[in-house]
Amino acid sequence: MCTAVVSGTLLAGLSVSAAGAIPPAAPSSPTSTPFTTPNTDNCPNRSAPAPAIDLSEVPQPGDPTPSAVSVPDEPVGGPKLAECGVILPDDAPALPADIAASGWVVADIDTGDVLAAKDPHGRYRPASTIKMLLALVALSELDLDKTVTATAEDAAVEGSAVGIGKNGQYTNRQLMQGLVMASGNDAAHLLARQLGGDAATVDKMNHLADSLGAHDTRTATPSGLDGPGMSSSPFDLALIFHTAMKNPTFAELISTETVQFPGFPKDPAIPDDQDRPPFALANDNQLLYNYDGALGGKTGFTDDARHTYVGGADHDGRRLMVTLMGAEAQPIRPWEQAARLLDYGFALDRDAQVGSLEDLYPAESGSTAVLAAPPQQESAAATSSVVASGSDHPDNTLALRVGVGIVGAAVVLMLVLGARRLSRRR
Repeated sequence: MCTAVVSGTLLAGLSVSAAGAIPPAAPSSPTSTPFTTPNTDNCPNRSAPAPAIDLSEVPQPGDPTPSAVSVPDEPVGGPKLAECGVILPDDAPALPADIAASGWVVADIDTGDVLAAKDPHGRYRPASTIKMLLALVALSELDLDKTVTATAEDAAVEGSAVGIGKNGQYTNRQLMQGLVMASGNDAAHLLARQLGGDAATVDKMNHLADSLGAHDTRTATPSGLDGPGMSSSPFDLALIFHTAMKNPTFAELISTETVQFPGFPKDPAIPDDQDRPPFALANDNQLLYNYDGALGGKTGFTDDARHTYVGGADHDGRRLMVTLMGAEAQPIRPWEQAARLLDYGFALDRDAQVGSLEDLYPAESGSTAVLAAPPQQESAAATSSVVASGSDHPDNTLALRVGVGIVGAAVVLMLVLGARRLSRRR
């Protein structure tokens, strides 16, 4: 847009010079308010995304309207992540300019440390970034070498498409490439069909999100198209990406720049139709081509979600990620905003932290989640009923209480919990 304006101005200047008599035009008054980053300090999206601007989330006749996803009593990832504005570590430098996203997270892919954030648990629509959940479900259940045949219904799915055609034959690995590289809703539909259909696939995706501790997330469609009750958060997308990057196949898929994708045969029912040849499929994530050490990620957009984005990079063995939600493609593109936040994250001290993607466990109800380290005022019986991820039960607490008394037990319990958390961090 800026290039077009500048070019037009230069052309106008040349015309004036040639004519020599036309006075310069008076500067026009702005027709719209300049874009500013949304202020989320008052938590406008604590319980639900902003109202939809279209009919995409109207339930089908006879279906109930989903209620908002419940808000956990304790913030998942740490107490600071309950805040809705910008959250920075102590003595952190100022943020880079032109970050237009309503919510974002910068985190360490490997350790799970959250380095900085803005409205991390705000509820937003994920758009196609939710395909990361579909990818994880598909990778766990489908044979990537199996060949499947596409139907006309697969090819006609709404939204972005990789280019699947009726009677085309594709391996599941190729469908996964089309899913993450080109955000193909047609590939998502064909994968979901093998997973039991859209409804069954959505259930599997929601179960996986809940098991990970992503309790701001409720999937409504396999592809990320907006639907009734669709919700996620910058924190949840970071948590999902943190998990997905532990899968070597997922990491390979998102880092692939180009690959050959199959064509499909002509349709005999269409006069003069022709076979579609194979074609080169390019990754739509521009970070991959333009940022040093980029690992790939996932893009997303719908009218209601606006721009969503997940991306990561490796600098000298340190791997960081950025998630963006509720973003606009101004004043710079989302991947460029992600690049600036990655630069910011890599410049922070290695021990800088405002929260964590680790040390989480789901509540028994499955509807809320709390920190893995339970509050110290809880009884020993209540504490022993909680199993933190990757840790053992504190089964010697009762014996210590008997031996040294109530005061001594409290001190020991605090030391044990501190040691466990330190061990997990290491």
